[in-house]
Amino acid sequence: MTTPAVALTIAGSDSSGGAGVQADLRTFSAHGLHCASAFAALTAQNTVGVQGIHTVPVDFVRAQVISVLDDFDVRAVKTGMLATADIVRCVAELAAERRLPNLVVDPVIVASTGARLLDRDAEAAYVEDLVPRARVLTPNRIEAGVLCGREVRTVAEMAAAAGELAQLGPEVVVVKGGDACDEGDQSIDVVVIDGTTHELCAPRVATGNDHGTGCSFAAATAARLALGDDPLAALHHAKSYVHRGLVGAVTWGLGAGHGPIDHFGWNTGTEPLQPTREKP
Repeated sequence: MTTPAVALTIAGSDSSGGAGVQADLRTFSAHGLHCASAFAALTAQNTVGVQGIHTVPVDFVRAQVISVLDDFDVRAVKTGMLATADIVRCVAELAAERRLPNLVVDPVIVASTGARLLDRDAEAAYVEDLVPRARVLTPNRIEAGVLCGREVRTVAEMAAAAGELAQLGPEVVVVKGGDACDEGDQSIDVVVIDGTTHELCAPRVATGNDHGTGCSFAAATAARLALGDDPLAALHHAKSYVHRGLVGAVTWGLGAGHGPIDHFGWNTGTEPLQPTREKP
């Protein structure tokens, strides 16, 4: 076996193992990568909800990242929950120094309940400092709405938001639709790249085991970038990967709430799902 490529996640811990750093590490491992991590926050949470958050001091977040970068040839970096404006700006500074290759920014700023996880200063730091440094930006439609300052509900509104966010500087923007209500049995994500709009589609999966899908999508994108894919190919793969994970975990009964997805394909094969629609 050749030496594996290395991917780094900078994110928050999920003590239940379904999202956050734990989901990122599982996703990186499923793609044959060596996994490195820097914790920005620790959470007490389970499949029902979040009971507590402990933020890591910004200097120690930076120390974790620098320690990894000084020793490993990191090929891609994925961010998740960064907790504070200072941590967002710290990561942006490292990106500005060109130390974070193939940076995938997943702006975890809204909980699944709709509650805001960051204050206005941290949200502004994303828009002003970190988003322009991303190679790929992966907000869900609610997060895209926060970043754009308006509600984003439909696929058309997702496309408009992706185009607006692309103007801030990231090479690629994908607004994840997830539970967008107007597309029937299709789960649609909208991608803007090089001024062109694409739609990534997969059959909607009827399941309550969907905890960590956003983290896993962004991590799978970073993993494929680390392995040499171009961004659009990486996103197609990530869509397929998460779909298989949802299908594989349909019958699982882990916890009383929203359980995790099948990151390792234990209940499914490894054949990729072909996206059902692209919109040039």
